[in-house]
Amino acid sequence: MSQARETAVYTHGHHESVLRSHSWRTAANSAAYLLGSLKPHMRILDIGCGPGTITADLAALVPDGHVTGVDRAPEIVGTARATAAERGLANTDFAVADVHALDFPDDTFCVVHAHQVLQHVGDPVQALREMKRVTKPGGFIAVRDSDYAAMTWYPASPGLDAWQDLYQRVARANGGEPDAGRRLKAWALRAGLTDITATSATWTFSTPEERAWWSGLWADRTVASSYADRATEGGHATAEELRAVSEAWREWGRREDGWFSVLHGEILCRKDG
Repeated sequence: MSQARETAVYTHGHHESVLRSHSWRTAANSAAYLLGSLKPHMRILDIGCGPGTITADLAALVPDGHVTGVDRAPEIVGTARATAAERGLANTDFAVADVHALDFPDDTFCVVHAHQVLQHVGDPVQALREMKRVTKPGGFIAVRDSDYAAMTWYPASPGLDAWQDLYQRVARANGGEPDAGRRLKAWALRAGLTDITATSATWTFSTPEERAWWSGLWADRTVASSYADRATEGGHATAEELRAVSEAWREWGRREDGWFSVLHGEILCRKDG
């Protein structure tokens, strides 16, 4: 087993504004491309499980199987464990893990899933090799990541332009790749995967409730999360510049004609065997 370890820093951290976003995610809105391949008996590994909402949904879809959720942050693993307990799911377990060196034997899982993970890791190709290693022959590796350069919105906003540029600089300084979505197929090929179905999907925020939620969490994240700390400590922005970006988010959220689209790249790979 490779002993490679994570070298990147997770850009967002686990501030309430981040968990507000992550807890909104479901299998339906974040893993639809995978759901048609699931069978009730399957054993699934959910990498980067965060607060466990997708993990719990997957567990409900494989009632005769089992889902293991893993994350690098011990505190968020505890949150995921609580999410599964609240839903009364007995077919889950959780652990701390590094995707570059997974502590599981070869050919363990029917499905290995990662949502919004590879954009934050130091070596996404090695991560995919590990995901492939622990997948059973004939099983699936399922990965979905957003692509920040492809995000788009209306109306035009110099403040959101500044946000997009700043986020990309901070994420890359932390060792990640914010435009991961477009790279997933290329990374999978480099990892030795050959049976690859590449797709894309979007989240769209346009109703008053959607705009308020999306703009509010980014406005808060910009000034109060680990991302804000890394932006200032890394010399990428001043506190005043972050406040201006935060206000640009709130201003966009108040626009009746506001519209925002988040593009995701997706790959569903079948392991040879």
